Amino acid sequence: MWPGNNLTQLLGIDVPIIQAPMILQAPLVPLAAAVSNAGGMGSLGCAEMSVSELEQRISQMRTATQSPFNLNFFLHQTPQYDPQLDAVARDLVRSLYDAHNLTLPHDASSTDLQTFGDETLAVLMRERPGMVSFHFGCPTAHVLDALHSVGIITAATATTVREAIALEKAGVMIVVAQGWEAGGHRGSFETNFEDTGVGTLALVPQIVDAVNVPVIAAGGIGDGRAIAATRALGASGVWMGTAFLSCQEAPITALHRTAILSATDEDTHLSRAFSGRPCRARQTPYSQHMACGRSNLPDFPLMYNYSGPLKKLGIDSGNLDLQFLLYGQAAGLNRELTAAQLIAELALETARVFADIAG
Repeated sequence: MWPGNNLTQLLGIDVPIIQAPMILQAPLVPLAAAVSNAGGMGSLGCAEMSVSELEQRISQMRTATQSPFNLNFFLHQTPQYDPQLDAVARDLVRSLYDAHNLTLPHDASSTDLQTFGDETLAVLMRERPGMVSFHFGCPTAHVLDALHSVGIITAATATTVREAIALEKAGVMIVVAQGWEAGGHRGSFETNFEDTGVGTLALVPQIVDAVNVPVIAAGGIGDGRAIAATRALGASGVWMGTAFLSCQEAPITALHRTAILSATDEDTHLSRAFSGRPCRARQTPYSQHMACGRSNLPDFPLMYNYSGPLKKLGIDSGNLDLQFLLYGQAAGLNRELTAAQLIAELALETARVFADIAG
């Protein structure tokens, strides 16, 4: 394995690989626990969990692993309903609903996705996971002070140098530098996240130069070559999501697994069609149709009202073209292994790259 560094020491892990938090149809506990047990850090995407479910998943993680793990939350703002944007979205989706004999929702004015609040914070302070990370924003001083007071390490996503500096100034302990290549939602919060995108190779060294906290590289990292590259650029570790989707412990359907294992570098695009916020996902007729004219759409997460029924139909019918599959541009490098085997392979590949460079 690699020698320890500032990140492994801070997090109490053996290898600087963090399995990125993801929200899938089934609980991610087996995968996250397997990653932590293999010496990396497993993560759970907790944004859609109720307080009671959060407590349940933490308990399951504690049963499955004695090693540190990460819990991730969204810091999105309460969405503002705009009837005009809603009308645009309804007009765009109507033909797709008609084609599949679905009833068009009345509007996209409601959401069950709650913002991060004090009740959740109280659970975290009581349970004390190894790390708590945030997406879509900068945590408040109240939140950071509370988490730090009980010894919890904090991290948050930056997609630009400006965002990284804001996170460090706020007191976040680790910056996750998310490149344009990354699968899933963009973590932007201080920039026009629709149009601004910096690739991992350009983003990581500039953030490393701009802040004095550990930087974790995210986006387009699929094997040891990419890990070695980001380490050479100054990153203390890597944040990998797509690479773990084809692990045997990942709770995905056979259809989803086939899509990942047959993916190419051109499969995905950035789309607001699924949630109202840009995310990198597999291109589908729905997302391509919604991109026509690049119309403004209802805010995150209100667009789930329109994409959700189509996604459900896709899952129920086995129609891949109706599903919402988040993965990054390096999915073509994925392999079918256990989480422990993948981490061991990544460590070996990275060591070989550095050995080759050293001559």
